[in-house]
Amino acid sequence: MRWIVLFCLLPLAAMAQERTEVDVELFLAVDLSRSMTPYEIEIQRRGYAEALESAEVWVAINGGLIGRIAVTYVEWAGEYAQRVVVPWTLIDSVEDAREVADIIATGPGDGMRRTSISGALLYATDSIEANSFDGLRRVIDVSGDGPNNQGRPVTRARDAALEKGIIINGLPLMTRDEMSRVWDLPDLDEYYRRCVIGGPGAFVIPVLDWSQFADAVKRKLVLEISGMPARVIPVQMRVEPPYDCLVGEKLWEKNRPLFDLP
Repeated sequence: MRWIVLFCLLPLAAMAQERTEVDVELFLAVDLSRSMTPYEIEIQRRGYAEALESAEVWVAINGGLIGRIAVTYVEWAGEYAQRVVVPWTLIDSVEDAREVADIIATGPGDGMRRTSISGALLYATDSIEANSFDGLRRVIDVSGDGPNNQGRPVTRARDAALEKGIIINGLPLMTRDEMSRVWDLPDLDEYYRRCVIGGPGAFVIPVLDWSQFADAVKRKLVLEISGMPARVIPVQMRVEPPYDCLVGEKLWEKNRPLFDLP
């Protein structure tokens, strides 16, 4: 009987041995909605690629307790529109980082319809739960140029990730162009802070101009990989007024008649 039990446990033991420990499991969720122009898509991809190849990011990876990370790069738009550019990949050398950067820089495809931050968060949570890595920290890094306007409420998706012990950080893209005149949310950074991010040490780094993007990504990756908290100066304790986390859905319904979109 003992041999039968041992025989049954062998596959489970083999599966456990196949898992790889890393300092952080990092899910890079990058906005590719139609509001992103080809020029902006190129800036995003180039920014992430340059950051992963930078000396600062490599120092952060190499300086970790284990000295390696797992990363995936996924572009997202609508509720069920997620495109995996880089599947879960181990980075424990400069060469690994360069290979991932090269794939990101030559990523395929154009923008997709709608903006579902909640869809991206739910997809990322499932992906982190299902991968073959065991991270000391698990982080979703989500960038976007507008609020959630499709799928379940973003706060529900956020809370589902937090229940799994996953940290969510944000990179709100607050640049201005013709499209932003219709879909503009002037306090997108506040929306991300109040409605999207969460977990120990979670932070937001807004991008006000595309010229800031590469440096913002580099700074964000260093903080996420090293586990260092963002430098925030505490202010006097105050009670914040309520924030409408459904503002994106309401904006969509308001502007929907202007567009021939489903």
